[in-house]
Amino acid sequence: MELSSPDEAETADVGVTTGFLARKLGVSPTTLRSWDRRYGLGPAVRVDGRHRRWAPDDVAMVQEMCRLTAAGLPPAEAARAAKEAARGRVAVSPLLADRTRAGVRVPERAALTAPGPGPTGSRSGTGPPPGDVGRDGRGLARAAFRLDALAVREQLAAVVRTHGLTKAWEEVMVPTLREVGRSWESSGDRYVEVEHLLSWHVSATLRHLYVSTEGHEPRTMTSPVLLACLPDEQHTLPLEALNAALAERRVPALTLGAAVPPEALMAAVQRVGPRAVVLWSQSPTTANLPLARHIAATRWGVRGARTRSRVLLSGPGWGGQSSPGLLRPRHLAEAVGLITAPDD
Repeated sequence: MELSSPDEAETADVGVTTGFLARKLGVSPTTLRSWDRRYGLGPAVRVDGRHRRWAPDDVAMVQEMCRLTAAGLPPAEAARAAKEAARGRVAVSPLLADRTRAGVRVPERAALTAPGPGPTGSRSGTGPPPGDVGRDGRGLARAAFRLDALAVREQLAAVVRTHGLTKAWEEVMVPTLREVGRSWESSGDRYVEVEHLLSWHVSATLRHLYVSTEGHEPRTMTSPVLLACLPDEQHTLPLEALNAALAERRVPALTLGAAVPPEALMAAVQRVGPRAVVLWSQSPTTANLPLARHIAATRWGVRGARTRSRVLLSGPGWGGQSSPGLLRPRHLAEAVGLITAPDD
C-alpha cells in the first residue's frame, strides 16, 4: 500500500488509521467499526491499546469483504469468507459457488482507491445506495464508487453473461447509471469521476459485444439500419446498446455517433438507403421533429421501386412529440422489435 502524505507515512510501521482506510476504500469509518463489532473484521494492532491501526493483512481482509459484498454475498457470509482468506485458506461459500457455476465471475481483489465516504445513510459507505437497481446493480454501483475498474469491468461482463444484453442494459446498466448520475447531481458534483468511470466501462462492454460478433454472416436484409444522435446531442450509450443488440441478431447497422449535422445525416440516408433510421435525443433541446419528418419523407432506391426508411424517435428528449409514420420505441427491446419487424 502506498502512503502519500506525511501523516499517513508516519503510521507505516504500525499500519494505517481507520479514517485513511475508509477514504481509500470508499466506505465510512462507521462501516469499518460496524464490521469489526459484528463480524470481527478489525485491526490486529491497536496503538496504546486504544487507537486502531490497520496492517496490510487487515487491509486485504477488508478489501475482500468489499469485493464479496459487491458480488452479492450477504455481509455475514462475506465476512466469514474474508476471514478465512485472511488466514490463508481458500474458502468458497455455497452462495459464491452457485454464482460461479451460473457464470457470474466474482471480481478479483478490489483496488484500494476510491472517493471519500458516501453521505450519511449509505448502506455500505461506498457511496449513495441505488434506489431500484437490484442486487447486480448495487454491486456494480459499489464497485464504481470505489473506483474499482477491474470489478466494474468484470461485473458488467457477468451481468451480460447471466441476463443477456437487453436485460442487462435495461435492468442493470441504465438504472445504475441513473442512480450514479443522481448522486453527483445531488452532492455538488462530488461523484463526477464515478459516473465517468462507469460510463466508460459500459461503453467498452457494449463495443466489445459488437466487435465480438465479427465474422458472423448478417441476416439477409435490404439495407443496414442507420443509428445517429441528433445535432448537438452527445449521449451515445443508448445507440451503442442498440448497435450491440442488432449485431447480436446479425442485423447490419451503421452507427454515426454523437452530434451528427443535418447535412451529413441526410447524405448518409441518401447514400445508404437504410431500412430504418434511429434518431436519439436525450434532451428536448436536441429533438428536431422537422428533421425527422424530412428523413421519413425522403425516398431512395432505383426508379420505379423507390421506398422510404422507418424512422424511430428514441430517447426522452422527444417527450410527447411524434408525427404520423414516426415510431416511438419505449425501450431497447421494443426498438429492436420495430427495426426487425417484417415490411408491411
